Amino acid sequence: MATTISSLAAPHSLHRSCCRSPASASTPSRVSFRAAPPAGAAARARRRAAVKVLASSAVMEAPEELATRKLYVGNIPRTVTNDELSAMFAAHGTVVRAEVMYDKYSGRSRRFGFVTMSTAEEVAAAIESLNDTEVGGRKIKVNVTESFLPNIDASAPESEPSFVDSQYKVYVGNLAKKVTTEVLKNFFSEKGEVLSATVSRIPGTPKSKGYGFVTFSSEEEVEAAVSTFNNTELEGQTIRVNRA
Repeated sequence: MATTISSLAAPHSLHRSCCRSPASASTPSRVSFRAAPPAGAAARARRRAAVKVLASSAVMEAPEELATRKLYVGNIPRTVTNDELSAMFAAHGTVVRAEVMYDKYSGRSRRFGFVTMSTAEEVAAAIESLNDTEVGGRKIKVNVTESFLPNIDASAPESEPSFVDSQYKVYVGNLAKKVTTEVLKNFFSEKGEVLSATVSRIPGTPKSKGYGFVTFSSEEEVEAAVSTFNNTELEGQTIRVNRA
């Protein structure tokens, strides 16, 4: 007597799929088996993914912690690369990131960049050792770019006018937290035609992060702005003005 398909006992860990030949009814039926995924494999994969997310979240920093470790480096030679910028600061600690800023139109270095160190102590050491030192015949400027300001005013800031970028630009550091874009623009208008100005603000607040940029229409106006306003006082603080 022929054994029926229903009498075949498949192993518990296997899925069975039956495929009948479209031939005559007398053709023997074929039974094929395929292995099922190991029990709980999908759940284990999901748990591993969750662990990875938690691990990456654990190393995320608060913005104020990152701000204390980031440096502005101004007036660097146009030939300085990211690697060379990193090497300049490596003697003073662990360089997390070093980036030279380039003009998106000409591709030339904008003569400034940013360096993030591992600790605030390394930042202080780098400023002490490198600020106002010569690199490639140019006296570089090294300042903290941002300062975390506790107890900030949560009131929403007014909308900023659009910033007009230009190759004739200066970086303005150590701004008082109350300096606005309009104040910055008017201050620099004394020495040339200011195309645009912008003050970087702490998101969601009217407070300055401590730096901004001003653009002019000519190289001569940039030179005049740097020579006239660097180390002068604006809103009670001595500002730093460097070619950007």
